[in-house]
Amino acid sequence: MYRNTKIFHYFVDACIYIFLLLLAAVTLYPFLNALAISLNEARDTSLGGIGIIPRAFTLENYRMIVQNQSLYHALFITVLRTVIGTAGSVLATAMFAYGLSKDYLKGRKIYMKLCLITMYFHGGLIPTYMLIRSLNLINSFWVYIIPNLISVWNMIIMRTYFRSLPEAIEESAKIDGASTWVVFFKIVMPISAPIIATIALFNGVFHWNSWFDAAIYITHNNIKPIQSILNSLINSSRFAEEIANAGAAAAMTNMHIINSRSLTMATMVATIIPIVMVYPFLQKHFAKGLMIGSVKG
Repeated sequence: MYRNTKIFHYFVDACIYIFLLLLAAVTLYPFLNALAISLNEARDTSLGGIGIIPRAFTLENYRMIVQNQSLYHALFITVLRTVIGTAGSVLATAMFAYGLSKDYLKGRKIYMKLCLITMYFHGGLIPTYMLIRSLNLINSFWVYIIPNLISVWNMIIMRTYFRSLPEAIEESAKIDGASTWVVFFKIVMPISAPIIATIALFNGVFHWNSWFDAAIYITHNNIKPIQSILNSLINSSRFAEEIANAGAAAAMTNMHIINSRSLTMATMVATIIPIVMVYPFLQKHFAKGLMIGSVKG
């Protein structure tokens, strides 16, 4: 009887491991396929049928991206935007959430209702553009930062986390003469590393991947982020590919080796690498902060 039970447990464990391996394979396949296409020669890519290993290995697709001179300045703008935007958003959201987490704040329920309204109703694209223009943020680097300082969803997560902290910690600090600012910056923020890492990751990914605001509010290439430059590069390659397919390739240099799919996959891989490299360092805090900030309250 014991032997049969032990064999049954081994069988169940084996089924679980097989299922998890299959799930991991299904999850990883799209990324490996994208990487293989980005490393595959353009003319061979047009034939299709590429799996997770490139048939004709080449770095030409990445070379086309690197040779774009405007890419480096755009990368600097993106990094600057991500750093300043993430730091500013975390600080502003934390301050806002900390205030709304206190029951003694007068009008707290009214403030929360006003915040929730903004989650369900948007002013619209044209009114938002007119507002940004009235604030003189058109063609300004700060159009990336100021409108995105506070997210109501992130504020609710941080507010829930702050309400889960023991009140005795703040009360003891105030008895010792600490002001509200001292309590917030020297006590609350240091012990809130999990939720701060969570919100920082949310904002970092948002700022790194964002391109729509630049497409609407920015016309000068010197302050466009890398996502906008890469999007322009993909569009130009698609245009060149359409011309080549139409039979005009003889009039244009190297048009016959352009394949927009290979270049698209190369740009995708190039843009997700920084986030993939940062995520493992924040994974522990991210999971803990998300669970606590979403469940406790």
